[in-house]
This record gives sequence, C-alpha cells and structure tokens, in this order.
Amino acid sequence: MEEAILSARGLNLYYGENHALKDIMIDIPERRITALIGPSGCGKSTFLRTINRMNDLIPGVKISGSFTYRGEEIYAPGRDVTSLRRHIGMVFQKPNPFPMSIYDNVAYGPRTHGIRNKVKLDELVEESLRGAAIWDEVKDRLKKSALGLSGGQQQRLCIARALAVKPDVLLMDEATSALDPISTSKIEDLAAELKKDYTIIMVTHNMQQAARISDHTAFFLLGELVEFGETEQIFSMPRDKRTEDYITGRFG
Repeated sequence: MEEAILSARGLNLYYGENHALKDIMIDIPERRITALIGPSGCGKSTFLRTINRMNDLIPGVKISGSFTYRGEEIYAPGRDVTSLRRHIGMVFQKPNPFPMSIYDNVAYGPRTHGIRNKVKLDELVEESLRGAAIWDEVKDRLKKSALGLSGGQQQRLCIARALAVKPDVLLMDEATSALDPISTSKIEDLAAELKKDYTIIMVTHNMQQAARISDHTAFFLLGELVEFGETEQIFSMPRDKRTEDYITGRFG
C-alpha cells in the first residue's frame, strides 16, 4: 500500500447516544482519490467531517480512538484547528460561493492568512482558478459577483477557493450531486488532474462515479467500515457479501 497520509485506528464517534462511527481502521494513501460509498446515513459524511474537525461544530459529539494526519493526532489537545483546516480543504454538496466578487472569493483564504501583496494575490487567484479549470471562463469578469455564475461554475470556484490556501488534502462531500451531467464530468476530470498534487477524499452516492475516478474505495454501512481497498478489487471482487449486495444494487 502507498504511503498513508491519514490513518484511523479504533476511531469511534458518538452524537449523544447515537454511535455513528464504529471502530474505524483505515489508512488513506497520499495523492490518490479515495471514494467513500454506502447508503444514506451510514457514516461516510460523518467520517469525512472528522478529518477536518467539522464535527466539532455539532453539540454532544464524542470521539475516541486515534486519527492522525501525517503522523500527528488530529484530536490532540491544543491542536490548532485553523491550521488543520488550512491543510485539509473542503468542498460541500451545494456550491456556496461568498456573496462577493469571483476574485475576492478566491483571495479570501490567502488574505485571512496574512497575504496582502496585490501581485502575490493576483498570482494566487489565477493559479487557483486555473487549477480548478475555470480561469478561461471567468478571467474577464473577476470583479463581478460570484453569484452570477452557473451552478457548475460556482462549484469549480469553490474548488479554486479551497486550492488558494495550498492545502494538502481536499475533501469533497458529494460535490457533484447538485450538478448537471456536463458539470459533473468537468469536476470528475478536474479531480483526476488534481490528484497529482493533492490527496482527494470524496463522498459519493454515485457508484459509477466511484468506479470511474477513484483509486481506492471505502464502503460504509451503519457506521462500520465494511471494506476498503483498490477500487477495481472492491467493484469486481468484493470480499464482503454486504459490499457485493450494495454494489449490485440489492439494497441501498
């Protein structure tokens, strides 16, 4: 197995009494696309949100076990969450551009981290928009509101915004489920391109999407990680009957 960038050992998460993640053990390889699949409410988004501590925002969450990013505990006391989220960016299900110009959306993160130099910001904005494969569509309207873009463009802008702070890992929580097929395909091509430089972890309901673009697939069911392995193996020769039943559409 390639070098792991994220490793969970005996990771448990409770929302109050609800045991949402059960004893998760996984090593997520660097610079690969890992897809998280499984029926609704099975823990995949919850797992994704433990990676950059988005679950901290929910009252009554309890977490136990070990979860490391580059060998350091994500939930260590005194861990700087802002710095963690800079390294681990996130793109949500619905595009959520800020109500400001396209330029300011992308420059927002770098400015927050103290970059004020206009030349530097211009470079970062262009580089991030190119990285998100949307530069050519927006370069003549950078000062216009991001809310004027189509849904697919807004989602690529959100990817550019995430890239602007130079993260290491990109989390995508069903980032294409609200988009039309053409936009979806653009984002899939983009993900395949981005994995040269980033580790991508994506939650998807779309099994064809997981099969098309991911290198590794993790199948979650009722809070358990049933199976994790190379995508080809999971889809052609799953080791667990439950994985096979889900992939062949017997449930879910």
